[in-house]
Amino acid sequence: MTHAQLLDFTNSHTVNEMWVVNDGVMGGVSQSRISNDSEGAVFEGFVSLDNGGGFASVRSSIVIPVETPALNVTIRGDEKRYKLVLRTDTSPRSPLYQAEFFATREWKTHRFVSSDFKASFRGRPVDAPALDFSATKEIGVLIANQQSGTFRLQLKNVQSAGDAPR
Repeated sequence: MTHAQLLDFTNSHTVNEMWVVNDGVMGGVSQSRISNDSEGAVFEGFVSLDNGGGFASVRSSIVIPVETPALNVTIRGDEKRYKLVLRTDTSPRSPLYQAEFFATREWKTHRFVSSDFKASFRGRPVDAPALDFSATKEIGVLIANQQSGTFRLQLKNVQSAGDAPR
């Protein structure tokens, strides 16, 4: 299998189709936004732990081909920990599949296999079927884990990846 571009964040149309989900859904006051520049999508804002909050996220619809063994995500950021988040069901009570990564200041392609992802609901681990990439309907990035303050992450692309490491 070759590398196939699934999302190109240097394309403003891709970025315009993304949406923000912050802790305001549960009373928090964190703020974030997604914007576009020539090098990719810029996800930035401020995470506040006030009012029981503490997270900010951005999401996009995605279609991942059947039998995709891995995803390559090219990102750079602010040396904070983030989570790549996948959803196979968009109903409000469905689990999220999350894999943690560290955002370096230089562009880095992170490779994720399905076993990297842990199922959770509202931040707590849950029993759920193993992740099948091709069942994924949404992809996103989340910052949480008590990391209050400003953040900035830049996304370049998401690719389906073959068996050979990049």
